[in-house]
Amino acid sequence: MKNHLPIGACLLLGLAAILILPNLLETFTLMELTIYVIMSILALSLGFIWGYGGILCFGQAAFFGLGSYAYAIAVLNFGESTGAFLIAVLVPTVFALALGYFIFFGRISDVYLGVITLTVTLILFNLINSTSGEQYHIGTAAIGGFNGIPSIPTLNVPGSPDRVLGPEALFMVCVAFLMATYIGLRLLLNSHFGRVVVALRENELRVDLLGYDSRKYKLAAFAIGGGIAGLAGCLFANWGAFTSPTVFSLTQSALVIIWVLVGGVGTLLGPIIGCFFVQWLTSYLGGLGVISPNLLLGVVLIGFVLLLPKGIVSLFGKLRLPARTKPAAKTQHAATSTASAGAKQ
Repeated sequence: MKNHLPIGACLLLGLAAILILPNLLETFTLMELTIYVIMSILALSLGFIWGYGGILCFGQAAFFGLGSYAYAIAVLNFGESTGAFLIAVLVPTVFALALGYFIFFGRISDVYLGVITLTVTLILFNLINSTSGEQYHIGTAAIGGFNGIPSIPTLNVPGSPDRVLGPEALFMVCVAFLMATYIGLRLLLNSHFGRVVVALRENELRVDLLGYDSRKYKLAAFAIGGGIAGLAGCLFANWGAFTSPTVFSLTQSALVIIWVLVGGVGTLLGPIIGCFFVQWLTSYLGGLGVISPNLLLGVVLIGFVLLLPKGIVSLFGKLRLPARTKPAAKTQHAATSTASAGAKQ
């Protein structure tokens, strides 16, 4: 992990952004930058479970959307954002645990995992999209169907519902959460749990031979990724004070994968860079009206897969260093020795 962005540098950049940018940028520009930060958190959620856990999830938008809707419904019922925020992270985490339990304990292969997660996302999209009648509500919050949920109360100071965060404060909070997510994942990957997760990516069978239950570790990593995506969904609902079934869309699921691929799989910095780059490029060229944003995304994806398969971070030297590669290699060697000893016996 030493070749990744140092924690000290991450803190310095984050604090600089929090203290300087709100005073330099106009509100519109700051709000545009805020959505980049929020989507970077979503990209990190897939960057962790795919790049380090080897779990290619095509349904990260499911957890993103659940976090967004959970916050919207809870805050409209509670009238205060503190409890709603916690629910917005808890609901997708529990959902990921439930879904992951059947996937990993059922020993479903990676191909079918991708199909299942994508199917679940599309089911949620169609389910929420079909709740446009007045009878569809949870407490006082109408689900709204394809119209979505408008006028969502934004985050407030804990315990003070009247002290709502403005655009500048929301930007600071989002940057703080991005820093916390990045640093938290760095520390997690440097722990024993993180080393086992990376070893699973390299060779699941050998890790099982060492006595670890790979299903539990993959389930835990999957749930962590779901919780991080739910956090991003919660912040997204705050950013526009609105959410709709499009948060569950196939486009949103594909975008997350493109961000990680463009930035670089197997890093934590790559998904952030990829998200900022792709979002800025599509916004800029889309504003010019010279090319369709969807066509542009396809061209960008094909170009990076063919010409720069290791992502943008590969341009910076050795930033694409798998977490604890050497310990993982030692784990494989130890597993091989164990298996050989067992065969001799």
